[in-house]
Amino acid sequence: MNPQPLLQLDRVIHEKGRLGIMSALAASPRMSFRELRELLEMTDGNLTAHVRTLHEAGYIAVIKEVDAGRPITSYSLTQTGRTAFSGYLKLLAQVIHEASQSMT
Repeated sequence: MNPQPLLQLDRVIHEKGRLGIMSALAASPRMSFRELRELLEMTDGNLTAHVRTLHEAGYIAVIKEVDAGRPITSYSLTQTGRTAFSGYLKLLAQVIHEASQSMT
């Protein structure tokens, strides 16, 4: 197996928590902090740390609003994030394909 594709996986996305966030946001145009926290079963602090990393990389947008006097924070993938996630998935598929070929 050629290890090169595996070494090229985006480490920002590859971490389990961030991969979950990216996957959820790829499937939904926008999700609130609460929705992500419940879906991914993360603590507030853990989700906050992962969201910060993804935001700093330019992969997600942070939307802050007030609804009935309550602050709501939501997230969505940026175009940069969609492109990075698509590339990540293609590379991961290549890694899986190569690994499965070497097992036969």
